[in-house]
Amino acid sequence: MKQLVEAIAKALVDIPEEVSVYEIESQQSVVIELSVAKQDLGKIIGRKGQNVQAVRTILNAASGKSKKRIILELIE
Repeated sequence: MKQLVEAIAKALVDIPEEVSVYEIESQQSVVIELSVAKQDLGKIIGRKGQNVQAVRTILNAASGKSKKRIILELIE
């Protein structure tokens, strides 16, 4: 999941070197923390949150087999 979020984020931003992804796993969930450059935060969120919601939908679809809840958090 970490590589998936990192690949999507690097494709969306202007400064891909500033993208960092951390994964925190527990028994029932996985928290993925995404950090990007300050000027690229709007590109990740998208208009009315459409981009970040689309990434969350992809993560939920990809996590079907693992039966763990995936939580994507944006770190400023």
